Amino acid sequence: MYNPFSLQDKTILVTGASSGIGKAIAIESSKMGARVIISGRNEERLKETFSLLEGDNNEYLIADLSIQEELKELYKGVPDLDGLVNCAGVVKTLPFTFATRESFEDVLDVNFFAPAELTRLLVKSKKIKKGGSIVFISSITGVFCSIVAQSVYASSKGAINGLVKGIALDLAPKGIRVNSVNPGMVETEILQESVVTEEQLNEDRKRYPLGGRYGKPEEVAYATIYLLSDASTWTTGSNILIDGGYTLL
Repeated sequence: MYNPFSLQDKTILVTGASSGIGKAIAIESSKMGARVIISGRNEERLKETFSLLEGDNNEYLIADLSIQEELKELYKGVPDLDGLVNCAGVVKTLPFTFATRESFEDVLDVNFFAPAELTRLLVKSKKIKKGGSIVFISSITGVFCSIVAQSVYASSKGAINGLVKGIALDLAPKGIRVNSVNPGMVETEILQESVVTEEQLNEDRKRYPLGGRYGKPEEVAYATIYLLSDASTWTTGSNILIDGGYTLL
């Protein structure tokens, strides 16, 4: 049956696949027929994701992308790719007056410099095939809006937005598409580790017009699959907003 959203015969690398959105993207991509290469820092969690992938030709590679040597080992170890999903990232909540240069560097190293360098190395070595797709998992924060005490995180995602636009232009002659997905709050393990109470989270969920809830990791994965698939062959330099209507208010 014809399906323009199929990822059959495509090889996709997903970073940050050990939990949350990256985990969902990896699993859903495998369900759509892709051979999935997953990467993350936590081996135990990464193996859990790997066990949930469909198909028998998938791989997992342990790498901390904030460490240059491990980033280079990852890029050298992956096969030629039809798609790259840069999902690895960290969140830091810190009022701007307490934000030091070090705190900015810590977040930018993971959220901006690591995916930028990994993408550059893969493109330069021609490991992204012609007609391939690069997707950055960004955020509404720093692109469409911001949140109190999120200036550090917002800066990293705003930088990703500019990077996407620039790379998209540079790689258009090669037929390689570059886009981002910009989710609002999503129900992931990060919320369980938060200092914010469940009561406060429930109040915040009410600010999302569509259903009064946060998003699901799978909902971000579906948008990512669109960008990885041949259904988006004329889409590049775009930011797909998935926020349940949050930024409408």
